[in-house]
Amino acid sequence: MSEPLAAAHPLPPEVAGPRRFRIGVVGAGRVGAVLAAGLRAAGHEVVAAAGESDASRGRMADLLPGVVNDKPSAVARGCDLLLLTVPDDMLGNVVSVLADSGALHEGQYVVHSSGLHGLEILAPATAVGARAIALHPAMTFTGTAVDLDRLSGCVFGLTAEPAERECAAALVADLGGRAMWVPENRRALYHAGLAHGANHLVTLVTEAMELLAAAGADDPAATLRPLLTAALDNALDHGDAALTGPIVRGDVNTVRAHLDGILAEAPTTLSTYLALARATLSRAVVDGRLTAMRALKMNEVLDSAEARRPLRVRRIG
Repeated sequence: MSEPLAAAHPLPPEVAGPRRFRIGVVGAGRVGAVLAAGLRAAGHEVVAAAGESDASRGRMADLLPGVVNDKPSAVARGCDLLLLTVPDDMLGNVVSVLADSGALHEGQYVVHSSGLHGLEILAPATAVGARAIALHPAMTFTGTAVDLDRLSGCVFGLTAEPAERECAAALVADLGGRAMWVPENRRALYHAGLAHGANHLVTLVTEAMELLAAAGADDPAATLRPLLTAALDNALDHGDAALTGPIVRGDVNTVRAHLDGILAEAPTTLSTYLALARATLSRAVVDGRLTAMRALKMNEVLDSAEARRPLRVRRIG
């Protein structure tokens, strides 16, 4: 059986040891610049960062004034804790190039911020004696000073070998965060949960605003805000018990009317509505709040709308 995900928990102040690192940052993007600034505020020295774009240079000027902008290899050579905050698909190549070039050294901490990856992707670093940590902040970043206050209480998904766990926990404590230990083989599942909940929520909310705008709302966001805030709070507190609405009630005619309106006025949102309606329907049946017979009638309505979908917006595959 796979090791379960550990619950996030606040770290006591004494976990943060007295050691202060010389930190280098490769990838001075929204995440990297903010994490480095947070660690700098906690007493660590940020000695250099690598950022090529104008946006990265601007963030360094705002969040890391005085920090040298250098090549990744030079940044890696000059620090005892290297923070890699590059896109997931670039991470493996960046680690390999730095290790092959001799920029990484024995005893150096190499810490990445990817939610998807654990320690395996840092194998080229550990092969030369570096100490690997996966440290992912479970929040969205603007890349501005606003994010620094948001780090307080933020959950960090951590993966580390026993010898590195104390350092990983201390870094999170320095940032004011909460540690959640994620087994190596559960990193993808952990990241999927975050992406499904946050990234897909943006798509859902945007489509809901488009429907309201098509219905004549002059401020769709203001219309949705109190409803969505309550729904999110209830879902986080009560799970499936928070489900309300026509699907859970089995209101076939109401759902049919929704689908007719969507097909007529906003057909590009139909795929999302159908997918989430079916998922909601399934959960309502499993939860015992909807009978199988009522669910069958609801499925027939959903299937009928699927069949009437205009060809130009039909699902691919």
